[in-house]
Amino acid sequence: KTSLVPGGGLNLSLFKSQHPLSRVLVRIPRRRSKCTHDDLPVGRVASTFFRTAYSWPRQEYGEEEGQEEVTIRRLSSRGETRDHRDIPRRIHLLGTGNIGSFVAHALSGIPSLPPTTLLLHRPSLLDIWEAQGRTIELITDGLSDKRKAFDVELALPKRTIIPRSPEAQAATESINQGDTIHNLILTVKAPNTISALTAVKNRLTPQSTILFLQNGMGIIDEVNRKIFPDVETRPNYMLGIITHGVHSQKPFSVVHAGLGTTALGLLPRYPFVPSNADGERNSEKWAPSSRYLLRTLTRTPVLAAVGFSPTDLMQLQLEKLAINAVINPLTVMLDSKNGDLLSNFAITRVMRLLLSEISFVIRSLPELQGVPNVRMRFSPQRLEMLAVSVMDKTSNNISSMLQDVRAGKQTEVDYINGYVVRRGEEMGIKCVMNYMLLQLVKGKQQMIDRRIDDYVPIVTDTGKRR
Repeated sequence: KTSLVPGGGLNLSLFKSQHPLSRVLVRIPRRRSKCTHDDLPVGRVASTFFRTAYSWPRQEYGEEEGQEEVTIRRLSSRGETRDHRDIPRRIHLLGTGNIGSFVAHALSGIPSLPPTTLLLHRPSLLDIWEAQGRTIELITDGLSDKRKAFDVELALPKRTIIPRSPEAQAATESINQGDTIHNLILTVKAPNTISALTAVKNRLTPQSTILFLQNGMGIIDEVNRKIFPDVETRPNYMLGIITHGVHSQKPFSVVHAGLGTTALGLLPRYPFVPSNADGERNSEKWAPSSRYLLRTLTRTPVLAAVGFSPTDLMQLQLEKLAINAVINPLTVMLDSKNGDLLSNFAITRVMRLLLSEISFVIRSLPELQGVPNVRMRFSPQRLEMLAVSVMDKTSNNISSMLQDVRAGKQTEVDYINGYVVRRGEEMGIKCVMNYMLLQLVKGKQQMIDRRIDDYVPIVTDTGKRR
């Protein structure tokens, strides 16, 4: 039933349930209208209501772009009041490669789209962006779709400048500092994560949220060790696993070659949640920016995003890691497509030896002890079935690691096979096969780098380079 409350608000009395929130009140600035939900149940109605409240069109209220804010006041059954104020809608995206351009293009197609800013790490990309009409192109089944609802900023590493006066020092600091980043999606390659975050770490606060949408594992541990060592002041973290098949032929233009899904999960700030005076475990309080970012991505149809618990998300990560630890290094060493690894007895024997090591390491991880069905899920036979299935579905594709090696770029092998080796050493397990592939990929990468460095372009009489 519905009824009007004083001040022009709308009171919606919905189903009676034992939800911990006895009352939820949402206020939209400049409108002065209130919606109160008594005993709001968790379900389709709740998600629809909050999606509408957070993505209210700013044009109706004369809001300036980037200044939208929503205030939520939650009154619990114990009488506690918690205010989450000023949740900016702007999303910053660091990394404009295949995945970054795909995600930015997908966000620009949802109703009441959030303001999106692309953070470029090279000044040359800004010239390319201008030359291409400030658009991102997505090609699906030969059809091109260009969109231009993006802002652009340069996110360069901070340079050390010795100022001559205090005024020059203040000017230098103002150049290196920008507006606060509340919602950051990170899609750069794993080896470039530290340098990319270093350029924007001063713009991140404990209320900010970083979504790591990358291949490999062990990246967050390195970020905590080198950039955010203090658990109290570091931003909130989210993890994402994307299985869409995308590749690019030029900057800001990607081809959507295969449909997939996106798995998302919020990571707790503390590894162990402390207990209260009564001995009961306190529930984790997720940051408002994390909730907003998760809600925005899950309502993006193209991404097909679904939220998972941290334990379930880790198991999905390990499955993808096991598949990449086989396909990526083997295609690099053999310089072949994914499908060329199939129906080859010698390669199958190597693959089974690799998967035996990976399976043993994963099933021995202390994080997964006590989790049901781990031994069956990560058995060598099932991992082989998953790897063969991916090889068959992507038989004509070239792995991302082989693309990086051919282009002379740094690969992610340290965060794939290297992660298996490191975790194995922590538990006293020697991963000889993974260590060998790790060193072989690095060796081949150095050989190609030297070949590229020795290349001297020659300009012919016609003006062409060869």
